Amino acid sequence: MEYQVLARTQRPQTFEEVVGQEHVVKTLRNAIVQKRIAHAFLFSGPRGVGKTSVARILAKALNCASGTEPVPVPCQQCGNCREITQGISMDVREIDGASNRGIDEIRELRENIRFFPLSSRYKIYIIDEVHMLTREAFNALLKTLEEPPPHVIFIFATTETNKVPATILSRCQSFDFRRISLRQIVENLSQIAQSKGIGITNTGLAWIAGAADGSLRDAQSILDQVVSYAGFNVNDGAIEELLGLADRRYLFALSEAVLARDAGRCLKIIDEGFYAGLDMKYFYQMLLAHFRNILLVKIAEDARELIDLAEDDLARLRIQAQGASRETLTRLLDILMEDEENVRRSYNTRLTLETVLVRMAYLEPMIPLDEMILRMEALEKRLVPSSPKTASSPTVPEKTENGLQSLSEKGTVENNPENMWENYKNFIKEHKIPLWSLINQGRLLEQDETQLRIGLPKICRDIIDEKALQELSEAFFGRAVKIRLETFKTAPESPQTNGAENSNNHNHLQEIRKEALNQPLLQKILDIFEGAEIREVKTRV
Repeated sequence: MEYQVLARTQRPQTFEEVVGQEHVVKTLRNAIVQKRIAHAFLFSGPRGVGKTSVARILAKALNCASGTEPVPVPCQQCGNCREITQGISMDVREIDGASNRGIDEIRELRENIRFFPLSSRYKIYIIDEVHMLTREAFNALLKTLEEPPPHVIFIFATTETNKVPATILSRCQSFDFRRISLRQIVENLSQIAQSKGIGITNTGLAWIAGAADGSLRDAQSILDQVVSYAGFNVNDGAIEELLGLADRRYLFALSEAVLARDAGRCLKIIDEGFYAGLDMKYFYQMLLAHFRNILLVKIAEDARELIDLAEDDLARLRIQAQGASRETLTRLLDILMEDEENVRRSYNTRLTLETVLVRMAYLEPMIPLDEMILRMEALEKRLVPSSPKTASSPTVPEKTENGLQSLSEKGTVENNPENMWENYKNFIKEHKIPLWSLINQGRLLEQDETQLRIGLPKICRDIIDEKALQELSEAFFGRAVKIRLETFKTAPESPQTNGAENSNNHNHLQEIRKEALNQPLLQKILDIFEGAEIREVKTRV
């Protein structure tokens, strides 16, 4: 008996056997049950996803002789079903649009549709690759397609919907066929392997499914080829050799070297791959997809829904993604995408690829923004001198009617001017930072029950909002108090401060500035923002 390839013997014969096109199958079955059958269908989608198979199943469902009307489940036993399955039905014609694309063929079709079917309910025309028809052929088909005889149904299949004229599309009921997921292809291949007695691992089946790129027909053809190559006991090594998956080894090795910032090792891997016969331009596309997968694994909690790879490969990606930040992986992918066109146009692809990999390997690890903020906050805290110790803790302010806070215990404030002044400034800072920035440059000159004298530099005295300061001051003290602002040229020293203390404070601040300038985080920020410079280091009083 003549051998038939798996792609033919495993073709689905009922709607239930169709893989990965549930949305199409459900709509067609419901249309048959509800007797809402269109006169023209357009099946579009990638190759090998079931367009022609569904067209044949639909033809059997419409012409099945098991009942007086179309049925959603063809019997497979009647003469009409068997003839359609075997491709010999006189009432169901399959036409290749690529080889019958002229106006003469369409004119012949128009003449034939006038005749009633010989033994079926409908005369069905399945035109594959309909986008290959000429413009004249489409024009000749247009009128017939708009008002066909009631006994005629058209089913068009195409991989390029954009090439089908809008006038044709508007007269058809369109169905978009999707790529079949890796999981569904693996399940189908596993069932075939069990029924045929083929020994193969799930990893091997996943590699075959991945090579098929969403086409079940291609996957079945590859499985056929693998069995011919390795026999009925297939090991993973044979699949790697047949499909050229040895390139994967270089992918994982390269990404590991890049993330380890080992440029020398990257060059050695490229050298090994070059003499092993790698197509450098194709390998670059694989490398781009590989780093995209690492980034997706880093971002997505369940990357299996986004990446069609074997579980073993996903596990390896997760391990590599753990050692790099999301920002670093994003920047590495950006570098690959930036140079994609250069690699494609390059006459020396190896040299261009080596240059890209060296740039990637020497890329400084990117610090996540939230981590950078935390580090800067920690540095900021170190730059704030400790508040002077007081004999008693400041009193907790209370809420007032205007939403501000006041101190209920006046004695605590009034008996300790130094403590009061610090609490006063903190209170203003909490409610109005711009005002605090001016007051913070002043000094407390005098304070009693009725007034508060504050000395300020002239520039601060000229622009300060006295009304806002008065309002906040009364809220702080919990009573009416007069605020008197005075100007001085240079800030006077506090009577408690002597020269030795000033010297010690100066040295302490100098050490803080020096430490701040030497912070690795600050240096990284300067590297990231080109042209940035440090103008001044300020401490918060």
